[in-house]
Amino acid sequence: MTGLRIAVWLGGLTPLALLVYRAFTGGLGVNPVEHLTHRTGFWALTLLMVTLSITPIRRLTKRNDLIKLRRPIGLFAFFYACLHFLIFIVFDHLFALSSILEDIVKRPYITAGFTAFVLLIPLALTSTKGWIRRLGKRWQRLHRLVYLSAGLGVLHFFWKAASKADVREPLIFAGVLAILMIARLPIWLRRKRRTTSRLSDDARRRTRAATGIGP
Repeated sequence: MTGLRIAVWLGGLTPLALLVYRAFTGGLGVNPVEHLTHRTGFWALTLLMVTLSITPIRRLTKRNDLIKLRRPIGLFAFFYACLHFLIFIVFDHLFALSSILEDIVKRPYITAGFTAFVLLIPLALTSTKGWIRRLGKRWQRLHRLVYLSAGLGVLHFFWKAASKADVREPLIFAGVLAILMIARLPIWLRRKRRTTSRLSDDARRRTRAATGIGP
């Protein structure tokens, strides 16, 4: 597991190191801001998909210790999402709040991307063991927002790419997300059956208590 954690850190920091290297060596192309925007968004989505894949892989491999990797990978995804948004604020709008808000409201692909980013904030803030203990079952319900965030992130990428008539990358992300959602269906169905069974048992107990019938 120590080796896997080291691999996660190396994998999470490598895209940043490459961007820094290219920035100092003139490797960002003719439009550096666009390149930085694309690559940070790409890695935010990629790492988010890897985060979502941890649970299906854990169940397939029976490696329960893999769950420990979900938090650092998810935080790296949030880190690159923060960089992506920061580039939008600093280089696209020079901190002009009115211009930023206008873009968020009037441009649908930015609305989707901004919403995806906002949804990740509470997930990152509550990813510690302390918050897991404090929130209890509510923690799992809160962190299901990651699916909505991932979907909006893919939609954001698709709408942006569609303006340039090249949607190959966002379609790949959409396919990966669809596969991950299908892989989780058995888990959700089992949870639903357990919840339904528990509610039925509770209803029977209340009926017995009210009527005095039954053991």
